[in-house]
Amino acid sequence: MKIQAERLLGDLHRLRDFGRTGNGVVRPSYSDVDMAAREWLRQRFTDAGLNATVDGVGNVFGTSPNTGPALVLGSHSDTQPRGGWLDGALGVIYALEVARALAEDSTTRDFAVDVAAWVDEEGTYTSCLGSRSFVDDLPGEVLAHANDDGETVVAALARVGLADAGRATMDLDRHIGYLEAHIEQGPYLEEAGDLIGVVTSIVGIRSTQVEFTGEQNHAGTTPMNRRRDAGVAMFEFAVRLRERFSAIAGPTTVWTIGQAQLEPGAASIIPGYAVAQVQYRDPDDDRLATLETVVSEIAAEVAAATGVMVLATRERDPILPCHMDPEFRRHFTTAAEAKVPGMWREMPSAAGHDPMVISQYLPCAMMFIPSIGGISHDFAEDSNEADIVMGCAVMADAAASILHAARSSTTPIAPRANPPGHSG
Repeated sequence: MKIQAERLLGDLHRLRDFGRTGNGVVRPSYSDVDMAAREWLRQRFTDAGLNATVDGVGNVFGTSPNTGPALVLGSHSDTQPRGGWLDGALGVIYALEVARALAEDSTTRDFAVDVAAWVDEEGTYTSCLGSRSFVDDLPGEVLAHANDDGETVVAALARVGLADAGRATMDLDRHIGYLEAHIEQGPYLEEAGDLIGVVTSIVGIRSTQVEFTGEQNHAGTTPMNRRRDAGVAMFEFAVRLRERFSAIAGPTTVWTIGQAQLEPGAASIIPGYAVAQVQYRDPDDDRLATLETVVSEIAAEVAAATGVMVLATRERDPILPCHMDPEFRRHFTTAAEAKVPGMWREMPSAAGHDPMVISQYLPCAMMFIPSIGGISHDFAEDSNEADIVMGCAVMADAAASILHAARSSTTPIAPRANPPGHSG
């Protein structure tokens, strides 16, 4: 397939202008700049010959006029509070360019590619909101989730004028799968000199809130042997966590104490309360379950050693690991080998992405391009333009190959499951 590099890069840089802040982008879901970007994307999808709408949750969805079998290609267009310019945006513009490239080629112009720019993958209100809406998994409690200012999803949709709009949902009689491209957000491709990563799986994620309740007292007059210091207990917990997790971790296990707080937080007061949020990720759900058990064991040990009450509570429902479709992966590895022989690898994704949701219902595949310095979720996030262009070429070849195989086959690709409200 022949993509147009200038058009691809031009659209990617234009999308960057919506919320551009220095080298990065600030474009949280349902902000004014986010909605402006969505309207611009809707127009670009329309210009590409797609029937495009901004749907009832804010997804921009462009439907090909061609009949199925159809692939959905896309990613999210919202950003982190201080986000990079390629996280999500790359996959959206890749999807648009692939749809255009296939439509412009006489051998593929009848192929159907639908294009999506999902809303709120980053969790300003609730993570993967747009893809959950697409698979019709949107219970009322999800719409009641709120951002840091207390605005719920329902209120935000009313504010931006989408409360009465219809929602784009998958059509199991049409859609045979979902493809997404993304920056790696890590260092592995760049350090190995590889140009393409074909994703094998997306890690599962579990989070535990650990609370430490001791006794607040004077930092100068309270003898050390009489203290019940919540801060000491929290730091002891963190040290033990690193030791124990390191002993049982797999090759891609990661964990983070990304949020911690001492109360009352004064230099001359022994903390009476502390809380830490522990997050851990791995592609093996059995290992994640073991790690979760270890967190509770360490909490009990620290409580016994310090006299501080320690309570470990699962913070949210676990996000299960998911695996990309083997046949779709084969199309990606074939395309990668043709474009960049020997300079690609199969690898897990250590970050969460919308295919975690969609793969429960449709076969999915993902590919990565290198991130400079392995940096993401930061204004310094970047990728080389040559890598961006090459990645899109691989994506286009893989999509065309999958659709050619689907149209040639007498055996339809089966959906993974029948979600609520759907049949097929």
